[in-house]
Amino acid sequence: MTTTAERTATSGHAQLKFVLILGGLSAFGPLSIDMYLPALPRMAEDLRAADTTVQLTLGAFIAGLALGQLVLGPLSDAVGRRRPLLAGLALYVVGSVLCTVSPDAWLLVAARLVQSLGAAAGIVIARAIVRDLYSGTAMTKFFSTLMLVSGLAPILAPLIGGQLLNWTSWRGVFVVLTAFGALLLVVVVFALPEPSSVRSPARLGQVMRTYGRLALDRNFAGYALASGLLFASMFAYISGSSFVLQGVYGLSPQAYSVVFGANGVGLVLAGQLNGRLVGRIRERALLFSGLLLGTLGGTSVLLAAFLRAPLAVLLVSLFLLVSSIGLVTPNASSLALAEHARSAGAASALLGVLQFVVGAVATPLAGLGGPGTAVPMAATMAGFALLAMVAFLALTRNVTSSADVPAR
Repeated sequence: MTTTAERTATSGHAQLKFVLILGGLSAFGPLSIDMYLPALPRMAEDLRAADTTVQLTLGAFIAGLALGQLVLGPLSDAVGRRRPLLAGLALYVVGSVLCTVSPDAWLLVAARLVQSLGAAAGIVIARAIVRDLYSGTAMTKFFSTLMLVSGLAPILAPLIGGQLLNWTSWRGVFVVLTAFGALLLVVVVFALPEPSSVRSPARLGQVMRTYGRLALDRNFAGYALASGLLFASMFAYISGSSFVLQGVYGLSPQAYSVVFGANGVGLVLAGQLNGRLVGRIRERALLFSGLLLGTLGGTSVLLAAFLRAPLAVLLVSLFLLVSSIGLVTPNASSLALAEHARSAGAASALLGVLQFVVGAVATPLAGLGGPGTAVPMAATMAGFALLAMVAFLALTRNVTSSADVPAR
């Protein structure tokens, strides 16, 4: 049985609608993380909390994204995509309001956890919907197109956050996030039809067996780990860069926002380049190129930090690593999901969990050396980028999959 969404997904107007809606849902994570990064030092001062305590608001959010995806991915396989998505969006709005009114750092950590459980719905279900609607190179191209929308989040979010700090406190950032969540909730209610007609059991035993099958699938595990470990490298950058670039190198919040946004431009451009190359070059080769770029960027960041190189050297190295995400994410996602159409929600959840769990591990590692050095952040970034390449080379096999066949 073909759904309304499946019948219209390939038309120009409908595809643009899906890109905007799914891109907005995919942007939940980056927006909720990146927009408040310039405010972290002020939050620590305002709440009279240590920098490490304030950084826990980021760690809690990442952990909540992982937990929420584990639950909501298989649930969307069982009951359809819309109902879990709507519930998640409503929870996100509630969590954002709680963040706005939190009186101390520990309550803010708890509120961020609530917010992240709702945001998980947008991330995991958006990725599953792409698998519902597309296959083969068309799926990879659509993931690359989504980078144009979701990739704008790391460009615009810190810029918006930095500018908001000119005329309001950090609480104003969460007011904006509340409005964004409410807007997406309304859009999904009226503009996103149910895209999946396939249903899978949601019983705990069946869900665990599905996760076990996915984890033992060597190719799925390799592609998921490659993407997740490189994301961990980026999370180390996200959690540590505001303290390193503002505290060690003396950038203002606004200058830091510009630097962060410039790196986001590199991510978007790499994603669009990938969309043009896919179909001419195999997804596996493009993925390897992205991992190689990430390893080179991570190694350069470590050398720049260890040798106390000029700021320009560090910024170029960061740009290379962040840009590599634009090549790795669409190809790794497409290759990992290609053989799992009936369990797209669970597969999408496991992809996201690996990204955010490993990211949660990387987040505190980036700040171990205290506020006066960039070496811990750089070592964490380089280490996880190298591990991503190792996972790809050790686990994945160069075989033809449904990601290599023409799209339907």
